[in-house]
Amino acid sequence: MMGNPTNQAKTYEVEDHPFELRHEVKRLNARLDKIAESLEKSEFKDILENYTNPKKRILTNLMAGISRGLGLSLGTFIILGLLGYIISLFLDVPVIGDYLAEIKKYIDANS
Repeated sequence: MMGNPTNQAKTYEVEDHPFELRHEVKRLNARLDKIAESLEKSEFKDILENYTNPKKRILTNLMAGISRGLGLSLGTFIILGLLGYIISLFLDVPVIGDYLAEIKKYIDANS
């Protein structure tokens, strides 16, 4: 009976609990699958390519700087235009209108 390999395999399974090991391997594989999925979602590969390629990084930063500068300029223009329009509505108010009219004359004189 000792020469029978099936009996030895059963004894081995009972002593070392291979079911527990298989369960742990399945659990670890599931965790690895979740990690791989989250790395794919975070586009980690693209981030690594961006930081390891200096030309790509320079181009990306240049485009980001241009778009920030353009956005800041346009935003400032729009806000100041709206503010000027709103202030021009108050020119007819007695106290505030006189003060704003003086400011406008001063600006026109120095332009």
